[in-house]
Amino acid sequence: MGGTGDTTPLAELLDERQHLIDVARWMLGAGPTAEEAVTETYRRWYGLTDAERSGISDPRDWLTKNTGAICLARLSAPARRLPGPGEGGGGIGIEPDRALSEEVSDVLLNALDALSPSERAAFVLNDVFAMPPRTVADIVGRTPHECAELAESARRSLRADGARPTPSDQHDRIVRAVRQACVLNDARHLVPLLSRRAIAFFDGGGKIRALTRPVHGDQHVARTLLALLAPRPRTVLHLQAANGRTAIVVRHHDQVAAVISFDISDRRVTHVWAVLNPDKLSGWNRPRPPAEGHGAVRHV
Repeated sequence: MGGTGDTTPLAELLDERQHLIDVARWMLGAGPTAEEAVTETYRRWYGLTDAERSGISDPRDWLTKNTGAICLARLSAPARRLPGPGEGGGGIGIEPDRALSEEVSDVLLNALDALSPSERAAFVLNDVFAMPPRTVADIVGRTPHECAELAESARRSLRADGARPTPSDQHDRIVRAVRQACVLNDARHLVPLLSRRAIAFFDGGGKIRALTRPVHGDQHVARTLLALLAPRPRTVLHLQAANGRTAIVVRHHDQVAAVISFDISDRRVTHVWAVLNPDKLSGWNRPRPPAEGHGAVRHV
């Protein structure tokens, strides 16, 4: 990296570092610990020879994989704690990061802490950063199928954590109201259906230009959903069961383009899970024999 021909613009370098810090914070949930993981990542990068670095076609991808691997190793290590009152301060403890806490609800942070290291890594890399399945598998050290199962296990845990079950008929009514507000592009009616601390995840799997970060807050989630589902010719919003609950299934030119599921508590939407990854939607678009009855349950 000695000549000017391979110099990367400063803005891209800063964006790259922030991306790595974001990955580390989501996986570790701690500011100082996240910074340490990123520092270790760059230490590994500069530990390579010039020839080895030149042979890496996508440095950002290499750095992300190494950051993820370092964070996973730290998650799997015995937990460290902050010293209590009157105790010595020699050890390094895991302390909640203020910036991350402002971005993510305490409920979600606590739920993430309850996941196993592999579940947390698979969920964060897949759902929060929408990394390709092969990349997630390389970081977690499992097959893509196993990582998909880990991410789904994490979603089930997050959905169940601290939330009172919503009766199916109530869930159905609220999702119908959300669909109607989206069809009419009506933020005035959509926002009250969302929890003030609602959070939306968009899984594009690296195959579609979806948002790579979660969206937080009723106003932001509403604006994002309305922009994503803005009325367009030959785009239709259906209601259909997915994972056993009513969801919004978006069809474009008769192909399923998105499946949007909702977690609901206290009559408000708390989590939105938008699957736009074509690979995960292939089962919805595969020709199937006529099913008995209507509204067959699909899994995404």
